[in-house]
Amino acid sequence: MISASVCTIGDEILIGQIVDTNSAHISKSLNSIGIKVSRILSISDDRDDICNSLSHELQVNDVVITTGGLGPTKDDITKGVLAELSHAKGWVMHEEQLAVVHRILHSRGLDVMPINIAQASVPDSCEVIVNRKGTAPILVFRLPEELFGHPVTLYSMPGVPFETLAALPEVLEDIKAHHELTHITHRNVMTFSLAESALAELIAPWENALDEDMHLAYLPNTLTGVKLRLSIYGGDEEDNQRRIAAKIEALKAILGPVIYAEEEDTMEHVLGSLLARNGKTMCAAESCTGGMISHLMTTIPGASTYYLGSVTSYANEVKTGVLGVSPETLEKFGAVSSETAAEMAEGVRKITGADYAVSTTGIAGPDGGTTEKPVGTCWIGVSSAAGTETAEVHFSGDRKRNIERFAASALDTLRKKVISELIN
Repeated sequence: MISASVCTIGDEILIGQIVDTNSAHISKSLNSIGIKVSRILSISDDRDDICNSLSHELQVNDVVITTGGLGPTKDDITKGVLAELSHAKGWVMHEEQLAVVHRILHSRGLDVMPINIAQASVPDSCEVIVNRKGTAPILVFRLPEELFGHPVTLYSMPGVPFETLAALPEVLEDIKAHHELTHITHRNVMTFSLAESALAELIAPWENALDEDMHLAYLPNTLTGVKLRLSIYGGDEEDNQRRIAAKIEALKAILGPVIYAEEEDTMEHVLGSLLARNGKTMCAAESCTGGMISHLMTTIPGASTYYLGSVTSYANEVKTGVLGVSPETLEKFGAVSSETAAEMAEGVRKITGADYAVSTTGIAGPDGGTTEKPVGTCWIGVSSAAGTETAEVHFSGDRKRNIERFAASALDTLRKKVISELIN
């Protein structure tokens, strides 16, 4: 199987000034064509560091892709290092890239400076994929066996993300044209309501019985739960899909409703699709989640067909004055209680006329908790014509993570209620 390394070059990543999104896009794209990424590496703007790091990656991988260090300023030294590593004898002007440099700068009303022209100058040891979105070309070095112990290809791409994304399809086509690729088969299963450790313990016998060439990964996320990714590297694609499908069927028998999707998806999309297919609507009453449920549901195009709206009842006065929560309920049980969550859900369903309602009331933190109701406590209410139910959840993250978990748990609780009423 072809292996690859993705290397970002630039101090701005190492000091946290910018977030590296290039590596994620490149790695995902390489994986999609059957290349296994062995390492993602960030390298400083230092000649020796770049040279030593890339020398190692070129020795142990079939493909190396770098981003960054190709700009017009003095700290952009990648191109010079690559010229040395590839034993270039000189430099040549790439006329097509030079024309792009002139076009881009003139379109911005800028003069073409010598440092801009220099970006189109490339080592004579490389091929060029023209960067039509920026001034620095994509350099392709096909390095022979005598340099690094085996034939290896290095692609040097710009660091600007939209330029990298635009050029990536051509890079992938070049890789496919020069390498014999094998299949990588992935299937994702989305789960919710079980922590990663509890999930691993529950499915341990199933995991231990996986075929030797199957690999399982646990990928937790506060909003989407734990994604289980089952992979096979190499082999026949059709056979791999059949084998993985059989394993997933066995997993479904173990986890049941803990699985909310059999492919990569989000809770809000799954819930919305469920409502839309059955011609049902929903609404929300949010206290501790502060509109997060509404935000998640309305990220889906066409959500207006099933999502009617919400009331963000953060203050008790809104709970009583708008949603109709009884003052006696608040006084006797408190805002964070099963009783309040139930009345909130019933109130917002009455206001909007939705088929289903979900409510949240809790303590996101960092303050406000008590011994009886610690930070991370949330009561969820779900209501329909068939009745109202509540559920209590507890988390231990910071405020942001708690809010996300409260909202995702509320959607999952509602999803299960809808399934129980419409499908079971």
